[in-house]
Amino acid sequence: MHIRRLTALLLPLVLALALPVAAQAPPRSEPLPGWDQLDSEQRETLLAPLKQRWDDKPERRARMLAHARRWQQMTPEQRERARHGADRWHGMSPAEQAETRALYGKLRTLPEAERRALRERWKAMTAEQRRAWVAENPPAERSPAPRR
Repeated sequence: MHIRRLTALLLPLVLALALPVAAQAPPRSEPLPGWDQLDSEQRETLLAPLKQRWDDKPERRARMLAHARRWQQMTPEQRERARHGADRWHGMSPAEQAETRALYGKLRTLPEAERRALRERWKAMTAEQRRAWVAENPPAERSPAPRR
């Protein structure tokens, strides 16, 4: 029962990670079957990368499980926004990621009116002004995901 529950929670994470690979696969004329119709080899193929990460990084297991639980609770629209955001994040340079961490770290601490004002100021800033702003407002140290 525990393995089945863990699989159900982690499956969305595996599928989200498999989307870029699936996007590169040649188009199929017939639709792929649902999870229950997959044979054990197909399921193992999908789960193998996740299993490897789970085994290789025990310190990240709580975070992986929290992500899977949060994914389960999302609406389809929220999932699409999350996929889009992940795609944007992975397309950013390390400098852009640092800027984004700093900006969103600051935005989280502000009331709504101040958030809007900062977003508008950010949009109007030049690249040099953004770098200066990030230097003055460095991102907070990343903490591990909360345990649940």
